[in-house]
Amino acid sequence: MDLIQQSVNFIDLNAMNIAFLLFVGFVGGLVSGFIGSGGAFVLTPGMMSLGVPATVAVASNMCHKFPKAMVGAYKRFRYGQVDLKLGLIVAASAGVGVQIGIQIQYWIKATWGEAGSNLYVSIAFLVVLITVGGFVMKDAVKLSKSGKDAVVTKLALKLQQIELWPMIQFKSANLRISLWFTIPVGIATGLLAATIAVGGFIGVPGMIYVIGASGLVASATELVVAFVMGFSGSVNWGMNGLIDIRLVVIILGASLFGVQLGAIGTTYVKDYMIKLVMSTIMLIVALSRALAIPNYLTKIGLIDMDPNIIYWLDKTSFVVMCIGLLVGAVIILGAMYKAKRSERLLMGAVSS
Repeated sequence: MDLIQQSVNFIDLNAMNIAFLLFVGFVGGLVSGFIGSGGAFVLTPGMMSLGVPATVAVASNMCHKFPKAMVGAYKRFRYGQVDLKLGLIVAASAGVGVQIGIQIQYWIKATWGEAGSNLYVSIAFLVVLITVGGFVMKDAVKLSKSGKDAVVTKLALKLQQIELWPMIQFKSANLRISLWFTIPVGIATGLLAATIAVGGFIGVPGMIYVIGASGLVASATELVVAFVMGFSGSVNWGMNGLIDIRLVVIILGASLFGVQLGAIGTTYVKDYMIKLVMSTIMLIVALSRALAIPNYLTKIGLIDMDPNIIYWLDKTSFVVMCIGLLVGAVIILGAMYKAKRSERLLMGAVSS
């Protein structure tokens, strides 16, 4: 662990970096409150694009995550969207996944250094973002075209019919399923959270497509899971000196405002819109991380690429990341405005 601690370099924070981090924090919070993923798939690449080492970005992200998730979970609990029992059960097994993921991170960093760690996190982002983002996008487009509400998947229905003790009733999610089918979802969520600081990629789709919760309940309940994982992970990362408290404070301050606004937005939009926002940002961020991979491959000696090409790939990666942030904010705020406007027009027509 001493080797890891000594190799960590915290970036210098100038006015431009701070402004960018505030913007990233706001959009990350907005996305977190809206889709329940924790927003780390925006925040971790955002910090890495400024030169923050992958392990520090993941660790600092998890540290800022749990107080923000607590605020978002409370907000959405008041709207009746959180299944607290489901959240705590998934979080219990997610804690195991977090510890496994952290040990993998330590091993990769000790074996291949900072560039190897950056490469590992970027590839993990790329694979998960494209796989889950593509699947969720397909589902969202299908629902938006049909105009129907989301239905429970065939897989979830089959699993719910298997009477494997202990069977648990989740009141808010309106489903009954064996505990054993929630455990893999939790472990996968925690493992991914410790790898790229976001377990919502697995947690939200897992609760929707495997357990059978609605998109609204799954995205809200994931905030409970994020709180538990963020707290336990932060203790472990902090003990090894990998948390940059400056990044935590800056991002947390902006994201606490964004998460409340995003949570309010869920009361004005249809279920498919949450999936649409989630998948759109995932695919844009995937492109950003793909452009950064050649730099890490060059640093660990796997490829030899012209420094000028590497430079422009990194710059393009940063620009694409900014576009992803803007697109996410525009979609969420636009959907909120459109839904609120329709509501006012309807109330005006009724009153007249």
